[in-house]
Amino acid sequence: MKTAVVILNWNGKKFLEQFLPSVMKHSVEATVFVADNGSTDDSVSFLQKNFPQVSIVSSKENKGFAGGYNEALKHVKADYFILLNSDVEVTEGWIKQVIDLMDSDKTIAACQPKIRMYADKKMFEYAGAAGGFIDKYGYPFCRGRVFETLEEDKGQYNDNCEVFWATGACMFVRSETFIAAGGFDEDFFAHMEEIDLCWRMKNLGYKIMYCGGSTVYHVGGGTLQKSNPFKTYLNFRNSLMMLIKNMEGFKLFRVLFIRAVLDDIAQLKFILSGNFKDFVAVQKAQFYVFFHFFKIRKKRKAVKENVSGVYNRSLVAAYFLRGKKKFTDLIW
Repeated sequence: MKTAVVILNWNGKKFLEQFLPSVMKHSVEATVFVADNGSTDDSVSFLQKNFPQVSIVSSKENKGFAGGYNEALKHVKADYFILLNSDVEVTEGWIKQVIDLMDSDKTIAACQPKIRMYADKKMFEYAGAAGGFIDKYGYPFCRGRVFETLEEDKGQYNDNCEVFWATGACMFVRSETFIAAGGFDEDFFAHMEEIDLCWRMKNLGYKIMYCGGSTVYHVGGGTLQKSNPFKTYLNFRNSLMMLIKNMEGFKLFRVLFIRAVLDDIAQLKFILSGNFKDFVAVQKAQFYVFFHFFKIRKKRKAVKENVSGVYNRSLVAAYFLRGKKKFTDLIW
């Protein structure tokens, strides 16, 4: 088959019930799979009863986003994988626009559509917006979202353009490149694994794209809520792991030193705001990376200098000190 939509599910019956009908309606050119990640609710029986045309790939345990998809995609044979969160509403033509773009250039490894908020459909959504970038210290941001500031979609990002990373909430990826790059790093479990994968594919010489002609709506926070300390731990830990794996060598140790300072400032901010659990989560993330540094470093493969899509300044300084709240405010 050419295209497979693969929805990773973990105790998400309510989202499948709400959003799978839109996927089935607007994905006639694709085969739809649900990869169940060890759910303990009645997701699977619900699917079997109400969506018998959906192929189910089941795992006995929750392997996280990374492990769940790696395992499920072994059972899916397609030219393109569309990795779709269960809490996403799709729209007419959402697949064709992106696949046409990827078909036009074999060096495109992955692509994402425009991601807007389900709750407020005129606003960009946090997890992807109009395509992802990172700054020189590894902080991710998007066109349409810088840290916590979201933009209203007024057509300013309706183009197709090369980006640094495509969101895992709705990622189109060429299957042969996904396999060649080694898939997701399962040590990440969840969060930033898609940025790590995109960075590895870019290091192999491929492009990551954003397609402004395709739009989906994302609820967000369906598995881990925004304020969850475990999510804080994963974000801080995985960001550092990603740098160690992918950043060119002569920059790495200087960047890690500065990140240590910035992460300490983040810990201080958590204490002052009364978020002690988040403070502890950052400490745990730092300890994990310190004690597993050489294990993480062994994963380095092809590392490319001057990878496109990196903002070679400090996003923290631009946002918090100079008041640059939008992507278009940044000086590149």
